[in-house]
Amino acid sequence: MSPTRSGLRRRILLGLFGYVVVLSVAVVVNGIIVNEHAEQLVWQTLLDSEMDHLLELRARDPSYRWTNTRNISLYDGRDPQAVPAPLRGVAPGVYDEIIVDGVERVALVREVDGSPLVLALDITDLEEREFDMGLTMVGSAITLIVLLGVAIAWSVNRLVRPLRDMAQSIAALRPDQAGQRVHIPPSASAELVVIADALNDYLQRNDRFVERERVFIDSASHELRTPVAVIGGAAEIALQQPQLPEAARGQLTRIQRTTREVEQLISLLLVLAKDPARLARSSDHVALDQLIPEIVEDHRHLTRDKDLQLDIVALPSCEILAPLPIVQAAIGNLLRNAIEHSDRGRITIRLETPATVVIDDPGHGMTPEEIAQIYARVARGGGRDGGGIGLDLISRLCEHLGWQLDIASDEGHGTTTTLRMAT
Repeated sequence: MSPTRSGLRRRILLGLFGYVVVLSVAVVVNGIIVNEHAEQLVWQTLLDSEMDHLLELRARDPSYRWTNTRNISLYDGRDPQAVPAPLRGVAPGVYDEIIVDGVERVALVREVDGSPLVLALDITDLEEREFDMGLTMVGSAITLIVLLGVAIAWSVNRLVRPLRDMAQSIAALRPDQAGQRVHIPPSASAELVVIADALNDYLQRNDRFVERERVFIDSASHELRTPVAVIGGAAEIALQQPQLPEAARGQLTRIQRTTREVEQLISLLLVLAKDPARLARSSDHVALDQLIPEIVEDHRHLTRDKDLQLDIVALPSCEILAPLPIVQAAIGNLLRNAIEHSDRGRITIRLETPATVVIDDPGHGMTPEEIAQIYARVARGGGRDGGGIGLDLISRLCEHLGWQLDIASDEGHGTTTTLRMAT
């Protein structure tokens, strides 16, 4: 099962959108960090300035007394209980977001004459404004991301549309139609023109190749069928002679059977060279329950020198739509393989629904490795080692027509071959 692949448009959109999100988050985080550093500098400068002014006033007038206001308060560390609990025992410095008497403050702690002196500023209003500004910044970032996302989506759609149109044009190509070309608009980019030209050149060369193949198949069909038909006709006429010696009659009968087998082989090879859609238009209604006994009788002579029986077990009524010579060749050659690989016993042929032929033989059997080799030769398009039509060629025929061929075997215990012709 092939993996699900995402489209180029989706990948570009996700990439650019991710870049915008990361950039926006980086800008917001950087803004927060810069704001915190700037805020610290402001509080440090403001409170240091206020503390220096207070100490200057005390130096001028030792009796000067500080008066707390709503926004700023002074706590003298000479009385430890006068210092708020969150600021007791802390080192000198600036402390932000300290809760004193239920109010958020920023405090400056300075060591003066051996005791701490604390100056605390109410920053509740400033923090609320900072929070509002943060929300505004986040909202602006989200709005920017959405607007950029819309702009990116529109741009990517415009960028990918010619490529998507070309892909649809390629998907609409039909292998059974000649003269097809991929068309692109005059406004297409230089890269698309290169791709279209390469594809059109390939299509043109493929048309010439297909035409050569068609001419070859038609010629081969005529040139091969004609002499085979002549041989078969001559053998049939010769067999009608009353004074024909028995030995000669046997040889002529063999020639006639071989002629039919060669005709089947030619039909099979020509089918493999044609498109399955064309085969469907030239198929026949084949009654398998009537055809199988004829095939068995045609192959019964192969058992004369062997202790073998051919038995038809079950023949329910069954009809399929397929080329008659191909059905004959497929079933006949499976039966021939069963006979060739068996010396004695009973070969059973049965018909199951839907359109399934099962052949059991008592022959030599095959190992799993030998069965795997048959399927491997089919997968790589290889031929068989012996003569005639082998299981690998029948397997290729089944694959071409959408049929299914299964082989179950134990070495030394016979083989069960199942041909499913229902599609």
